[in-house]
Amino acid sequence: MIGVFDSGIGGLTVLADLERELPAERLVYVADQAHAPYGDRPAREVVERSLTIARGLVDEGARLIVVACNTATIAAIGALRLDLAVPVVGVEPAVKPAAARTRSRVIGVLATAGSLDGAKFRGLVADHAGDVRVLTQPCPGLVEQIEAGDLDGPATRALVEQFTRPLVDAGADVLVLGCTHYPLVRDLIEAVAGPGVLVIDPGAAIARRVREVLAGDLRPGPGSVELRSTAGCDLDGLYRSLKR
Repeated sequence: MIGVFDSGIGGLTVLADLERELPAERLVYVADQAHAPYGDRPAREVVERSLTIARGLVDEGARLIVVACNTATIAAIGALRLDLAVPVVGVEPAVKPAAARTRSRVIGVLATAGSLDGAKFRGLVADHAGDVRVLTQPCPGLVEQIEAGDLDGPATRALVEQFTRPLVDAGADVLVLGCTHYPLVRDLIEAVAGPGVLVIDPGAAIARRVREVLAGDLRPGPGSVELRSTAGCDLDGLYRSLKR
């Protein structure tokens, strides 16, 4: 079994890539919606929630944990790797591929404040951006809109316009989705950015990394997906729509 968790529904985008890459695996997804969003919570609390969920999944038999949340990766992946006896794969903003593909030498990163504020993100930029200018844009309120199920309403469209337009106007020709919730409004972001701007989300790369880590321990199947929410929400309909 592979355990996957996020503060809410955003990690379902990663889960869909994992299912495509590893169709024979049993995947168990936990959306910690009773404590979402993580981006507004103290790092200590994010670490505590991450440990609680991951330990529970390992106790059930998970042989690898995917932290399908940028904020939790930054705050908790070190503690998870020290605490757990199984591999832990996290997510991080795709600065390296964005820097490799920009023509204008300007990229934009859309993320929560919690993901952008810290040494881990600064180190990512220092290691991989080179001479590329990296513009960062916190997106307060966007995760909450997505968690509420408003993926294309006027309020969500206004937030996407507010956060995306300044990056494009400043010359960014590649946008990095630095929160796993944001692929759920990718169509809106691409519409605001325009056809000349590439939008990158890390889901497929995470799935490939999990396959690499499990290379000697892949299961024959049949695969399955189980969805759980700490708030008791039904995630099945949304997940089915992601795979169409």
